[in-house]
Amino acid sequence: MEYVYIDNMRVPIEGEKNLLAIIRKAGIDIPTFCYHSGLSTYGACRMCVVENDRGSVMASCSEVPWDGMKVFTNTPKLQKHRKMILELLLSTHCRDCTICDKSGKCTLQNLALRFGIKNIRFENYREQKPIDDSSLAITHDSSKCILCGDCVRMCEEVQGVGVLSFVHRGSGLEVAPAFNKKISETDCVGCGQCTAVCPTGALTVKNDTDIVWKALADKKKRVIAQIAPAVRVALGEEFGMEKGLNVKGKIVSSLRRLGFDEVYDTNFGADLTIMEESRELFNKLKDGKNLPLFTSCCPSWVRFCETKYPELLNNLSSAKSPMQMLAAVVKEQYRKMKNIDDRETFMVGVMPCTAKKEEAMRPEFSHKGTPDIDAIITTQELAVMIKEAGIKFEDIDSDSPDMPFGLSSGAGALFGVTGGVMEAALRLVVNERGNTSLKNIEFSGIRGLDGIKEASIALGDDKFINVAVVSGLKNAEILVEKIKNKEVSYDFIEVMACRGGCLGGAGQPYTTDDKIAVSRAKGIYEVDKTSQIKRSEENPVIVSLYSGILKGKVHELLHCPERVAPASKKEVNN
Repeated sequence: MEYVYIDNMRVPIEGEKNLLAIIRKAGIDIPTFCYHSGLSTYGACRMCVVENDRGSVMASCSEVPWDGMKVFTNTPKLQKHRKMILELLLSTHCRDCTICDKSGKCTLQNLALRFGIKNIRFENYREQKPIDDSSLAITHDSSKCILCGDCVRMCEEVQGVGVLSFVHRGSGLEVAPAFNKKISETDCVGCGQCTAVCPTGALTVKNDTDIVWKALADKKKRVIAQIAPAVRVALGEEFGMEKGLNVKGKIVSSLRRLGFDEVYDTNFGADLTIMEESRELFNKLKDGKNLPLFTSCCPSWVRFCETKYPELLNNLSSAKSPMQMLAAVVKEQYRKMKNIDDRETFMVGVMPCTAKKEEAMRPEFSHKGTPDIDAIITTQELAVMIKEAGIKFEDIDSDSPDMPFGLSSGAGALFGVTGGVMEAALRLVVNERGNTSLKNIEFSGIRGLDGIKEASIALGDDKFINVAVVSGLKNAEILVEKIKNKEVSYDFIEVMACRGGCLGGAGQPYTTDDKIAVSRAKGIYEVDKTSQIKRSEENPVIVSLYSGILKGKVHELLHCPERVAPASKKEVNN
């Protein structure tokens, strides 16, 4: 066994790629701005520097450990060094902390407090640029940027979009889209992962809570909420509760206290999506055209396809996302009841995803010019509203969603995790209906947080279906290129833009800890495990819906018109 000596403690080297990982394993919280284990090592901020036994200073994030290495993490030289870096960063940084969306979660703010930075000796000569709030999903305030490059690497390395980059030189260096474009004018897919890794408030999720508060106060509106599956296993973290704990009941209670008239479960919409997507898959397998079929639940993936692979649009499922299906059905129901209640129905989606804010405004998701979804708030935005209302979330009793759209299957819940849409669909398409079939699908290899997974599933009658599951758009790009080069062949592919699927959405409480992601996934699987209804087609409300509201209107309410690649991002938003 090889060892590193950290502050005179002997710590074993167990496959760590850099010294920083070993230091943190030893229980020492080394500060960083530009380091994320899922991104390439940048080494720009220099906050993670350590001192060796010869007095030399080195960046621990980029230093490869070796047997017998001796380093110190908190010497007077390092203390002075870190305080100077923080002071210099703060000297060119907007300091309106009390009104910043990142306040309380800002790494710069927290480290300034930790290291006792009370006064800044340097005057701020940095030019103040206008805030870019053109995107429906994210806001960019360059006055709060510390040039750590986290967003640049996330956008390029993990998502493969490359919208953000370093522009200009010297003191004029900044992070922005090329050619002075606004974010809405670029090929940004709205995934928001740049906001998730930003350590300050330079990139934040667009806040739409004011829209919802206004609707809740309007007596002429019937305000309805729907809760996405991934939200229930993450919101509790905002209130100090166990990681991955399913708090759906508390969410329902909180929404009712906030003033929502009805609360439904997006899992119901997921059951509808599986019914329609599986039917589409059957038809494509039968005629052999436009294969593989790609799922269309993730709006960032749809946007990525439109801008980068328009030739694949015919391979995208025409099925709407669960959120849009549920919204369309609910509004159709109340249109038929207008003579009973003339209030306007206002639908709010509580989502883990920032791209849903853009999806809600797309023209194909509307009825006679009126959007099916009127507003989107993320998991974090809901937490803000709950705190603002003074609700003690951890103490309130649980409640159940309203019927009829509160009843869903375990398959619908799986949509919250990577591989879940695929697993739910396979439960419907395979011939065998027993518990053995469920286990075979579960252990086929489509579960887990790996970026690319594949499996071959027996349908019955000696027929097999080849499937793939992808999370992270860069991984989607890799897979699509292999398909185009005829290196691989699949029948059905699930794509989610965010690592781990919706549970890792940018609207969730952000974490780089895989253990938390695993806990959230476990919470999702527990919902499925304890559900009495395992398959979407077994949901009795779904069955009755097809002979009721949906009769003669399946394609109108549950499917998109023919997909055409837009000329620009602006066209999508308009």
